[in-house]
Amino acid sequence: MKKSRKPQKTEIARFTEYMIGGGLWFWSGYVIIVFLNGRLPLFWVNFIGNAVGITLNFIVERYWAFKTSRPSTLIVASRRYIIYTILNAFLLNYLILAVLKNHYNIQPKIGQFIAAAFFTVWNYIWYKLWVFRGQERHKRIRHHA
Repeated sequence: MKKSRKPQKTEIARFTEYMIGGGLWFWSGYVIIVFLNGRLPLFWVNFIGNAVGITLNFIVERYWAFKTSRPSTLIVASRRYIIYTILNAFLLNYLILAVLKNHYNIQPKIGQFIAAAFFTVWNYIWYKLWVFRGQERHKRIRHHA
């Protein structure tokens, strides 16, 4: 008798869970960015807001939205997440906010929504394909005598 397998999570369910994690990141970061804007330089406002959001997001994405039956180790997932996040949240998000503020006079409280629209799709693709991708299953080769 075969063991019954758990049904695979649908993409709609995964995307919904991903959006919850992203919402935690966005709203916690947004509140902090709006509150600190004008009190600290924009770089630090962005850094602090995203650091809080990132922590919440990692927990939700790793242990819920992109959970697999064969997850990558915590060290591998953390390393990938840190690399990806440094490039996106701290560099690309900062550049988006700075360009919007300096060239279009769009303040961070609005610019963060514009950046979030871009990152919603961008992050989902990268999280699924690389950051939280589970371990590959090794196919067993059966030798017939």
